[in-house]
Amino acid sequence: MMALAVGVRSLVAFALLLLLLVADVGTAQERRAGEPGRFDYYVLALSWSPSYCAAAVERGRGRFPEQQCGARRYSFVVHGLWPQYESGYPENCQVPPPRLDRNIVPEMLDLMPSPRLIYHEWDAHGTCSGLDPRTYFATIRKAREMVRIPDEYADPKDYITVAPGEVQSAFVRVNQGLSPEGVVVTCNRRRLSEVRVCLTRDLQFRDCSGAARRGACRRDRVVMPPVRGG
Repeated sequence: MMALAVGVRSLVAFALLLLLLVADVGTAQERRAGEPGRFDYYVLALSWSPSYCAAAVERGRGRFPEQQCGARRYSFVVHGLWPQYESGYPENCQVPPPRLDRNIVPEMLDLMPSPRLIYHEWDAHGTCSGLDPRTYFATIRKAREMVRIPDEYADPKDYITVAPGEVQSAFVRVNQGLSPEGVVVTCNRRRLSEVRVCLTRDLQFRDCSGAARRGACRRDRVVMPPVRGG
């Protein structure tokens, strides 16, 4: 009987190890080094800034290095513009990456209120776009101008509890040509994290596929903390 129990435990441990190896292979297939400029479409990731700052408080950061968690009011901010494949996505396509002109950083802080984020997005995603740094960040600005934020999420003064589908529908309602399949809403344990909008290479709305849909929020309801500052 003891030998049987040991054998069962060994089989369970082997099965778990096999599952982890399969998961690792799947992740590596989705995220892989690519050739700059060779991709299928973009994902514009819009982060709900109040959720980010609330999570930072919970992690115990007393003072925020990020501009977005200060006195200025931020709602949706640009997390990034990510080249995608129909299945998977490229990342860190040039190592070391071409140097980013420091003058670009202050020009982008109205959309991406963190210098650290701006540098990271260039290294990880901008290098896969096939664009030079200034053109890449100009493309981010143009993509953000393409997407209208629903009025109810522009500057909420109190906590809002929403269904992810409600947020998706609101973006579809105010953006002509955007379909429900072209918007992905993500969340953490209880807060809305991001709205991701899929765009063609020439910045037209299109449906999302593959890795762009991974991480879609499965919760019935999530919270959107109010905009900070005042």
